[in-house]
Amino acid sequence: MRWKNRKKHITSFQIISLGFMGVILLGSFLLTLPMATQNGEGAPFGDALFTATSAVCVTGLIIYDTASYWSVFGQGVILMLIQIGGMGVVTVAVAIATISGRKIGLMQRSVMQEAISAHQVGGIVRMTKFILKTSILIEVIGAALLSTVFCRDFGLKKGIWYGVFHSISAFCNAGFDLLGVREPFSSLTSYSIQPIVNLTIMSLIIIGGIGFLTWADIQKNKWHIKKYRMQSKVILSVTAGLIFIPAIYFFFCEFADMSMKERIWNSLFQSVTPRTAGFNTTDLTRLSETGILVMILLMLVGGSPGSTAGGMKTTTAAVLFASAVSVFRKKEYAHFFGRRIQEDSLKNASTIMMMYLVLFLGGGMMISSIDGIPLLEALFETSSAIGTVGLSLGITQELSGISHAILIGLMFFGRVGGLTLIFAALAEKRSGNARLPQEKITVG
Repeated sequence: MRWKNRKKHITSFQIISLGFMGVILLGSFLLTLPMATQNGEGAPFGDALFTATSAVCVTGLIIYDTASYWSVFGQGVILMLIQIGGMGVVTVAVAIATISGRKIGLMQRSVMQEAISAHQVGGIVRMTKFILKTSILIEVIGAALLSTVFCRDFGLKKGIWYGVFHSISAFCNAGFDLLGVREPFSSLTSYSIQPIVNLTIMSLIIIGGIGFLTWADIQKNKWHIKKYRMQSKVILSVTAGLIFIPAIYFFFCEFADMSMKERIWNSLFQSVTPRTAGFNTTDLTRLSETGILVMILLMLVGGSPGSTAGGMKTTTAAVLFASAVSVFRKKEYAHFFGRRIQEDSLKNASTIMMMYLVLFLGGGMMISSIDGIPLLEALFETSSAIGTVGLSLGITQELSGISHAILIGLMFFGRVGGLTLIFAALAEKRSGNARLPQEKITVG
């Protein structure tokens, strides 16, 4: 029985990974077509692969400006890749199978369970329908709100397209935008104090980043917070803290030279967007080294399990923090809201953090050495890639092919690995009941 479970686990990982790889390769091929670029020549395969990976892994790092380089067809391909990557390849596949009337077997349900980090197989198909309906509804509302501003500035046709594109990009935490043509690679800096754009984009980022299971919990229990699962309470608490605490720092330490209105909007937006979204409303190169480090930490933490966001996840950071507190207080177990944290969760959290730090630091040092750029800028780039954020200090286009390959690997790990690879690698494996002799080792 243990072998069968192990085999199923690895097979699920392979299906999800190959699914993402297949969509990336298909997107890369489509972006190399002449009709995908405005010059009618098509993109080089390496650049198309980078862009497709960034889109499917909902990152937002770009080599070419999305608005001025890609044609409407190319932008449509990128948007399709963002939607599939944000909702998840497996979620989209199960949704299509359900709509077509095909029966969803136990294997498909098991894969879906891992893809959205569900606690059990039961109700997976119903959860898939909930994800699909809710995602479309939220994206439509976001597009309608954004279109009121973009139609005013760009006309009806382009304004609606911009509204749809940015709504999906924000909800999926992708960070791709079509506004760089006005100010190269400026993202939303032209709308830094525009209330509708700021509130809509931030709301979409947060809603997309708290996770599908948290939505279901809120939908089921409404405002009865005491009835929420412990995980939902942790996610909502940590998310609130990671929004307002950095916002206070940005307000007093980074944007003090701005007007009060600009300080408030920029502080809030810059504390929300590093959580794997990738939009920005201010010039990030103006930030101090401390401000850049704060954004790096936010990018590494990322969103929540089973969401459109990447990163180590809010629950990972929360479990590690709770474990540290329990040690300080000499408690045997870490806990949240009157519930004890399982030991396996702590082991998984520690391993995930270690792997993210190793890849983030290792990738940054390699890029810094290969391309001769300052280490802090390279680390900002790698944290953006592995956290599937998409923010950059403007060096992505200048990096070498080897550095682009490193970022592609980090983006793929950040999107697929965060949901599947680590979980599969840490699946319970026991050879028997025998235990090795125990001996104490001093740490700290």
